[in-house]
Amino acid sequence: MAARARRRSVAANIGGVLVGGGNPIVVQSMTNTDTADVTGTVKQVRELAEAGSEIVRVTVNTEEAARAVPPIVDTLRMLGCTVPVVGDFHYNGHLLLKKYPEMARKLAKYRINPGNVNIGKKHDDNFRAMIEAAVENHKPVRIGVNWGSLDQALLTRMMDENAKLPEPLDAKTVTINAIVESALISAAAAEKYGLGHDMIVLSAKVSGVQDLIEVNRKLAARCDYPLHLGLTEAGMGMKGIVASSVGLAVLLQEGIGDTIRCSLTPMPNGDRTEEVRACQQILQSLELRSFTPQVTACPGCGRTTSTFFQEMADQIQTYLRDQMPVWKTRHAGVEEMKVAVMGCIVNGPGESKHANIGISLPGTFEEPVAPVYVDGKLDRTLRGDHIVAEFIELLNRYVERTYARHSIEVGV
Repeated sequence: MAARARRRSVAANIGGVLVGGGNPIVVQSMTNTDTADVTGTVKQVRELAEAGSEIVRVTVNTEEAARAVPPIVDTLRMLGCTVPVVGDFHYNGHLLLKKYPEMARKLAKYRINPGNVNIGKKHDDNFRAMIEAAVENHKPVRIGVNWGSLDQALLTRMMDENAKLPEPLDAKTVTINAIVESALISAAAAEKYGLGHDMIVLSAKVSGVQDLIEVNRKLAARCDYPLHLGLTEAGMGMKGIVASSVGLAVLLQEGIGDTIRCSLTPMPNGDRTEEVRACQQILQSLELRSFTPQVTACPGCGRTTSTFFQEMADQIQTYLRDQMPVWKTRHAGVEEMKVAVMGCIVNGPGESKHANIGISLPGTFEEPVAPVYVDGKLDRTLRGDHIVAEFIELLNRYVERTYARHSIEVGV
């Protein structure tokens, strides 16, 4: 992994997962089930955890949801799923945390949006009640400010103050500054009410990429709390993935961010785990963490009129992802393996040589053979109708030979 200069922050312990303090950047996600549906929520939390989510958040918005939290957590633990479960509270969290103490104990962290409690108004009793519940149960808190639900009293005051300046700032800049102030004021209040400095994570979420970058740069410059990054509503499909990738990549490259989420809108009945894989790919593309072997494949051109290399690349990528749950327990370092599946002679051999193991398939009108390169050297040439199966067998042998030995060396 490439070295990155990380912003200095304290470390918060989220149910055994360390966030900040120079620890690896953590991937998290959120369920979209009705939390009161214990079976459905357990199923989705497990799916997210198995996909690689290291923290999973659930909505706690009703008494039914609050009552469901203990059986959800207990069932997950019974099934061997140890992922920390975080409660997402808005408006009535102070009531639910007080009325359902078992729920408050079972959650690994509370997420509080200061814009949706009464901090900043005549009193902050509701916010204080939530912080006191966190202190009593020794739970960390993420104070998450969203510009769609920003503390309006604070924003109005800052707009009024700005209007009196000789050279007033534009409204968007004042809003960005208000998001930062809301996070810092709320964190200071949480500490005043007894929450430890190392029990606080902050987030400042907006829906625009440039705004996300600006607000987190400003927040990072003014505190040492761990920061959670993400667009508050990234969007659907390619738009959501690209927007999240662009915004997060800039900040992560600058050393800002300790935990991330891609808040993707899934297709109806779509796969919720897509947001986990998107986060993993962002971190792996930046060489900040490794999760699964990477497949290099060419885009295709007039030399590759056959779709065989595309189908093979997809099969290999799927195979690698499916094997990782087993491989990661037996083969240390296999997640950093690079595999090449190339479609013609132009770049095929060269890219294959740069990979740990690669295959260069024949393009249109080329000789129907597929040279295989292992650790930069020509190993053999495949031909015929069983190239995929033969290459997978070579791939398996390479993993067993290379990473099994490494596992022994590192004591795994």
